[in-house]
Amino acid sequence: MTDGSADVSRRAFLQTAAGATAASAAAGTAVAQEEGTDSGGGGGGGGPPDFGGYLDSVGNFNGSVTDATGQDTATVEVGVEANGGAYGFGPAAIHVDNGATVQWEWTGNGGGHNVVQANGDTLDSGSSVASSGVNYEHTFETDGIYNYYCSPHEGLQMKGSIVVGTDYPTQSSGGGGSSGPPEVPGSAKMLGVATSSVLVATLGMAYFFMRYGGNYETPE
Repeated sequence: MTDGSADVSRRAFLQTAAGATAASAAAGTAVAQEEGTDSGGGGGGGGPPDFGGYLDSVGNFNGSVTDATGQDTATVEVGVEANGGAYGFGPAAIHVDNGATVQWEWTGNGGGHNVVQANGDTLDSGSSVASSGVNYEHTFETDGIYNYYCSPHEGLQMKGSIVVGTDYPTQSSGGGGSSGPPEVPGSAKMLGVATSSVLVATLGMAYFFMRYGGNYETPE
């Protein structure tokens, strides 16, 4: 037909269809990448703290973290019943605000104890002490996770941890708590389905035009 209407040749149709399909696929990839970036992160308090397995063998740690946020001062007892004797910190894990002060209060049980940070020098109460009372305190000014132990009883798993602020490793964002592949955002899945539908429809129409189409000409 040469009447100047919207008739197209088979070649023009296939070129247009291919371009539409490629554009749809590119849009789906872009959305998936953008949303995947937004759903990621490196901490920020978005989930349970990731202690890297540090507290796994501690007798009085059941996986929960005591919430002491909103308090200026929090207390951890030293020498509570755990690990076969008075060889525990209570609570084993506690969460405080940045700027809060943690006081370690000795119970007087289990012999001499101290507080020493693992892989760091922020926490160090010095030599072991056996007398009861608050023998050490520290004000935290940097977010993160502070793992510590009692040096005389480290072999008995007398360990504890302080979670500070909101910027710390979490099980969902890093540190080994999540080993599965990243989840695909729901909108990306929906766009993928829509793209597949467009592709199938386009190929079907292309087959129809090539199989049954007449003598289509490109408009002049």
